[in-house]
Amino acid sequence: MQARATGTDRAVESVFREEHGRLLASLVRRFGDLDLAEEVASEAVEAALVHWPVHGVPDRPGAWLLTTARRKAVDRLRRDQAYAARLAVLQVDADRAGPAPDTGADSELPDERLQLFFTCAHPALLPEARGALTLRCLAGLTTPEVARAYLVPPATMAQRIVRAKKKIREARIPFRVPGADELPGRLPGVLQVLYSIFTEGYTASSGPRLQRLDLAEEAVRLARILHRLLPAEREVTGLLALMLLVHARRAARTGPTGELVLLEDQDRDRWDRAMIDEGLALVPPALTGGPPGPYGVQAAIAALHDEAADLATTDWPQIVALYDVLLTLTPSPVVALNRAAAVAMRDGPEAGLALLDDLADEERLRGHHPYPAARADLLQRLGRLPEAAAAYRQALDLAGTEPERAHLRRRLDALEHPGPDNPAHP
Repeated sequence: MQARATGTDRAVESVFREEHGRLLASLVRRFGDLDLAEEVASEAVEAALVHWPVHGVPDRPGAWLLTTARRKAVDRLRRDQAYAARLAVLQVDADRAGPAPDTGADSELPDERLQLFFTCAHPALLPEARGALTLRCLAGLTTPEVARAYLVPPATMAQRIVRAKKKIREARIPFRVPGADELPGRLPGVLQVLYSIFTEGYTASSGPRLQRLDLAEEAVRLARILHRLLPAEREVTGLLALMLLVHARRAARTGPTGELVLLEDQDRDRWDRAMIDEGLALVPPALTGGPPGPYGVQAAIAALHDEAADLATTDWPQIVALYDVLLTLTPSPVVALNRAAAVAMRDGPEAGLALLDDLADEERLRGHHPYPAARADLLQRLGRLPEAAAAYRQALDLAGTEPERAHLRRRLDALEHPGPDNPAHP
């Protein structure tokens, strides 16, 4: 019986993980309240843990959870008239939004996750709350798991999520997909939430590890869902392509003990070729049919890196040209920094350093350790070793993760204590 119960627990966990977003979205659509939806979804899972070990896992487990959750919600509303009255007001707004769109998905649960994406990333919510709600509601992470993702105490994250839900309720944020006239203004916010989750997973802001693969993989999973729901949106396609092409290098980005391995030193045989092929196939549709978007352009840059046999054979002129386009779309010091690094590969370290020096007064780069690290590398290549050492020290003070700090310490040590096995010139 214990073995059977354990297997059932795993079945419930698997179903809940895969169907959580759909289940929650359907309940919010029906009852108009995120708190109620989460509570009855959890109660339905608890009921499954009691029922399924005795009667077996149903043929349509997602539908079973949805039916059970709906019954529990109705029971609760019957008991609490004040709660029901408050939800009735919210339901009026939901009804005005119209029926849920037919996604064409052959599923036992209606797929209304697109509405949930836009609710969680609504511009009325604080930026830090949008990502937290997306992970909580669409990815199905627990509050402690979301807290770990954002490196804050669980109590802090719980308060943040409660405030966000209260904002949704009090501001009567509608649970709907924006209309065609609103979508161009709202979709970038959803994409930014997913990209922010991915970038924190790709390179952690702090901590003992360079990568947080679980977080990056969750962002990729959510991007796949969004792409299935909005297949014609080119920037959604571009974001998924970018994530796949970058995440494909994950196994080669760190060494056996978790140390940082730069792109130029990575074993490209360890890159995930199936994921690269999937990402490459998405780049053309992301770039055709209209003016390119920033995610599509970044995906094209990532594609050029992934297609190259090594650093020397990378198409640096094309990468610089793409960064020129990206600068017109999203001008920022960080994009200019990346372009300067590409120019250094195309035209030499002196040309790249001149561009970096032009960015010296940019406020956004003062706490951004890749800027002094890039300057240190180019100064070292030019033989300006004392200046390079100073730049490495500056980068070391700013680096967030231990693998990044260890890498910078090794580079600085090579300058200060050169030898046969520790050359000062890379």
